[in-house]
Amino acid sequence: MEPRASVTSFKDIPVRRWSLRSSCSLPYGSFANSLASLAPDAEEKPAISPKRAYVTMFVLCYVNLLNYMERYTIAGVLTDIQKFFDIKDSTAGLLQTVFICSFLLLAPLFGYLGDRYNRKYIMIGGLSVWLLTATASSFVNESQFWLLALLRGLVGTGEASYSTVAPTIISDLFTGGKRSIMICIFYIFIPVGSGLGYITGRGFASLTGDWHWALRITPIMGAVGLILMIVLCPNPPRGAAETHGEGVTEQSSYLEDVKYLLKNKSYVWSSLGVTALAFLTGALAFWLPNFLSRARVYQKLSDKPGDSSDSYIFGAVTVATGILGGALGTSLSRRFRDKVPNADPLICAVGMLGSVPCLFITIFVASASIPATYVFIFLGELLLSLNWAVLADILLYVVVPTRRATAEALQITVGHLLGDAGSPYLLGVVRK
Repeated sequence: MEPRASVTSFKDIPVRRWSLRSSCSLPYGSFANSLASLAPDAEEKPAISPKRAYVTMFVLCYVNLLNYMERYTIAGVLTDIQKFFDIKDSTAGLLQTVFICSFLLLAPLFGYLGDRYNRKYIMIGGLSVWLLTATASSFVNESQFWLLALLRGLVGTGEASYSTVAPTIISDLFTGGKRSIMICIFYIFIPVGSGLGYITGRGFASLTGDWHWALRITPIMGAVGLILMIVLCPNPPRGAAETHGEGVTEQSSYLEDVKYLLKNKSYVWSSLGVTALAFLTGALAFWLPNFLSRARVYQKLSDKPGDSSDSYIFGAVTVATGILGGALGTSLSRRFRDKVPNADPLICAVGMLGSVPCLFITIFVASASIPATYVFIFLGELLLSLNWAVLADILLYVVVPTRRATAEALQITVGHLLGDAGSPYLLGVVRK
């Protein structure tokens, strides 16, 4: 059950509206009743101590790192898996597709629960399912590809519960510029975890001579994360950061929440941007190491696909661009937000559009020069990484606290359904 706390409704909060030309203007599209934005000079009375907030932030980032390590570990050993099960590219692409499908189908359920019940318990339950199914997937044999696919789908349960709820907890621990920084740090662990997934997956497979061990390292680390979450993570009142620790409650049906979000233009357009980003990054993340390995064979730099160096290098590039791009995107946002009301969507648009020529060039130079290919991959991923933290911050300041988990869930569902749920498989079909 949700612990009782001192709460207030947004209907009771006095509204002060600022012009977009005001020196203390709101971020573009932000909801009018945010006390954090409307009264930035007011004395803050956090619901929990700053020290505990930072400890919670550490635990949430650690688990987020593991989520994305586990998601892309399988991509680091994809060539080994194809050989083990004797499957084609299109079938191999289904491993990521079933994971994403499970993730997106369950996200609305956890979004509904996350706006109404104890968020800590929801994350603990989801993470427990994730640990069990991820561990089980590492014990399949060559005649059980269907079981591997099923378990990969069930692994999505953990990420669906965590990804919808964790950002809303961060939004209730911090506000203003500090929240932007914390969201940036949290989302930096998406590319960092993805990159480490390639590296650890390939590394443990090479070390043990068995790709199954690549799928066992993250559950071991995840057990530590589960214990830390149980012991250290609180469940702050919703809207605590905006109401100086009091929290916000607002009784509404799920249908009313959805209608509210569909009328929120900033939320709708930013969600479409997330969808486009997910489609592109999902396909790139799953297939690029394999693509680079085959490019080496084409250039006669290697005898057969599966050169482990590509997983290591691509993983390192993903980590570096994730950190640099996330930090750069947030820095630009904080610098220009007060001067340019729509700075955040402009940063995202520049990053997305700027990555297009870099990725096109990557396709054509791969047949001639591997180093040049990595240069353009670096530039393309750097520009794409400008988006992650900024898009997440946009959602938190354009949606009221009592509907943020639902907003996260619907954005995840649409973004993955029309994005990376199908893009790995579609690209596999094209390359078949």
